[in-house]
Amino acid sequence: MTAPLRLLPWTTPEGRPCYLSTDSQNSRLSLLADDLEEAQLDSGEQVLAGARAVLADTEAGERAVRFALTRATESLSDVLRIAVSRGGRISGNGQ
Repeated sequence: MTAPLRLLPWTTPEGRPCYLSTDSQNSRLSLLADDLEEAQLDSGEQVLAGARAVLADTEAGERAVRFALTRATESLSDVLRIAVSRGGRISGNGQ
């Protein structure tokens, strides 16, 4: 049985998804993707904390709010990609 394609945590320069076909979860590229996913999740936690701080600051101006929202949407995009990737691997392993 062929292993399912893994959605990678990055895109092409044109914004298209990248996939990995491998039979080993320990391949060099798989481990790099794992590391990047962890870095993206860590970054998302920091962005969330920053966005909460901006929202709690009644003196925060439009630029601060827009910056926080921009970073938050980028992080949410990363987290959703990771969730889809991991969900695909879970359902792929159960078949």
